[in-house]
Amino acid sequence: MAKLTFYGATEGVTGSAYLLETNQATILLECGLLQGSREEVKANEEPFPFNIGKLDAVVLSHAHLDHTGRLPKLVAEGYNGPVYMTNPTSELLEIMHKDAAFLLQRDAEWENKRLRRAGKKEIEPLYTIEDVEAALALCEGLAYGRRQRVAEGIEVCYRDAGHILGSAIVELFITEAGTEKKLVFSGDLGNSCAALLRDPEVVETADVLLLESTYGDRDHRPMDETLEEFEAIIAEASKNGGNILIPSFAVGRTQEVIFHLGQLYQQGKLRHQVVYLDSPMAIATTEVYHRYQNVFNSEDVAALHKGKSSSLHTFLPVLRYSRSTEESMALNMIAEGAIIIAGSGMCTGGRIRHHLKHNLWRRNAHVIIVGFQARGTPGRALVDGAKTFRIAGDEIAVNATIHTLGGFSAHASQSQLIAWVKNFSKSRPRLFLIHGEPEAKDALRGRLSEEGWSADIPHLGESITF
Repeated sequence: MAKLTFYGATEGVTGSAYLLETNQATILLECGLLQGSREEVKANEEPFPFNIGKLDAVVLSHAHLDHTGRLPKLVAEGYNGPVYMTNPTSELLEIMHKDAAFLLQRDAEWENKRLRRAGKKEIEPLYTIEDVEAALALCEGLAYGRRQRVAEGIEVCYRDAGHILGSAIVELFITEAGTEKKLVFSGDLGNSCAALLRDPEVVETADVLLLESTYGDRDHRPMDETLEEFEAIIAEASKNGGNILIPSFAVGRTQEVIFHLGQLYQQGKLRHQVVYLDSPMAIATTEVYHRYQNVFNSEDVAALHKGKSSSLHTFLPVLRYSRSTEESMALNMIAEGAIIIAGSGMCTGGRIRHHLKHNLWRRNAHVIIVGFQARGTPGRALVDGAKTFRIAGDEIAVNATIHTLGGFSAHASQSQLIAWVKNFSKSRPRLFLIHGEPEAKDALRGRLSEEGWSADIPHLGESITF
């Protein structure tokens, strides 16, 4: 019997980690970072709740840190086996983990200044750039659709999840005593209405199915309505001279936003605004997207070519890259009409906080929220109507207009999740809901029950056998 233990993303959306044990091998599926409240972030420092020395392999679904962000810590604590992922994920992982190590080191240095003044013991960052380099040396990129042995009696096959570049649905084939069983992990399923990437692939058979439920309690706003509102916000800001801030995840969401801005530009609807991409990581990611246009959907590739463009940058000629800290700070001297895309997506750090400090109090400014905001994050506070915003010790009045455009989500909606699950109707796997806040999982379980499906919601540390 195979044993699966849920070590993350059971009580919330982040910290993905699942340990698969057989009589022959042990693999870790995902090694994600906990994000959100101060307590959740602090929990990343705790030791891994399993024996790292027994791990034969690590299998990752995609590059986002809530699925991969503790990998360097795992390596720093002794893991030295292979780490499997898709080829695009291996490129994105280098960008994201080096950026994360830089931020962890910087934050530790700031905290240690405070601790030294207080006469307290200094802290170490969660991991260093050297740990990242060691982890990257273990990474092996695989192609979609090809079964690959990852450990004794275990094979993996990646299917396109359509969430971000390189994202995958993970099929794990487990053979014991001549019998094969199949575990399918949805990873993060993409929104079929989103730009650039293809729809999630159909998978039809499994013995056990792990399904994400980030938007398990609702459907997204129709994309055409979302784009109409997006255009209207830009037009209003153009009239009143206000800046538009878009907190955006560097991987996936940023590239989709640039594509939609490019469409508006090609249609003559962007007028005189300049668009600044103020994120070295997002800039590097956009360049990776350019190299993997072969996995874009055919409709959006045709739109790029129609605009006589070879990349997202040339599709949006008014796009400017802001690479250095000095260039970023200079953007706040802009008086009118700028569109600034910066990380982080949930406003927990990064350059977006600097821009929020200089714009939130302005009544003609606009903030466009284009992605999921986890509970306890500053971005969630803005969405929930916070009147003030604390940044670097200052209380900033929230006078800007806050817009939430859920249609831009890179995650499948409730209806899309249910439609994808129905492809398993013949095999009827044991179904477990993960990667969702409690109300989202409960709502999805209720809707699945109406469709004749039974779904379990596992607890942290719970194990199943199959």
